[in-house]
Amino acid sequence: MKWISTQHPKIDSIACAWLILRFIDPEATFLFVPEEEVTDKAVALEATPFNVPGTELMAYKDLTTYDYLLYEYKLADPALAEIARIIKGADKDRHDLAPEAAGLWAIASGMAANIKDDQELLQHSLRIYDGLYTWAKQLKQVKHTYDYSSLRLMEVFHQFLSLKYSERMEQPQWLTEMKSIVQDQVDTNLTMDVKALSRHLDVNPEHLSREFSHYWDDLKFGEYMRKLRIEKALALIHEQKYTLIEIAYMTGFSDQGHFGRIFRDYTGKTPSGYLKTLPQP
Repeated sequence: MKWISTQHPKIDSIACAWLILRFIDPEATFLFVPEEEVTDKAVALEATPFNVPGTELMAYKDLTTYDYLLYEYKLADPALAEIARIIKGADKDRHDLAPEAAGLWAIASGMAANIKDDQELLQHSLRIYDGLYTWAKQLKQVKHTYDYSSLRLMEVFHQFLSLKYSERMEQPQWLTEMKSIVQDQVDTNLTMDVKALSRHLDVNPEHLSREFSHYWDDLKFGEYMRKLRIEKALALIHEQKYTLIEIAYMTGFSDQGHFGRIFRDYTGKTPSGYLKTLPQP
């Protein structure tokens, strides 16, 4: 089957071509032509247009064309959904949606600057998205970034543990700074794992959580982080600028189902139910 889009394809168009070839139409061939020629050539060549203004397979509101293809062809692979978040962040200059979005934008921009032939660009890009899919499918949980905020948090907590018990109870000087670091972690959409933190500190994770709870409303470390994420999610929902899926990812939840369960535990409502209670903009 023939597929057609505008020449000089950008991130969304290239990602769509990869998605079509790998999951929708393995025999697909692609044509890239000037935008004003797409309609006539699509009819003449019996080609399906995609990511072209005024056609069905096109970005809509805050969705990318890649998002629309996932919906239209009922592709429910979580790895494809993970890539969708990265593509949206890169294509729409929303790097807050995924830390990988900035990297994809940089790679795609550099390749487009170096490779002027659209077909050659597509062929090289297919390998990039194959690699991204394998990462999302098999390697996403592998830690690959150096988190300086977490390192500073470890230092502060280590200072706290080095104090005598009486000093800790009387003068927890670490409290204000640690709260600031924890809040920064949530605001920048970074996650903290109490087990990883305890390994760096060489402290039992249960002991760490108990010590933490003495100063944070009797909440253990994980409970406090979930509380902060839900508070951030509530603020984002009130803005009514993001989808619930985006909010789930932006607040550090692994999927929308997990987000929905924790949200309901804290608020008594599902995210969609809570959204319905707000005045419409």
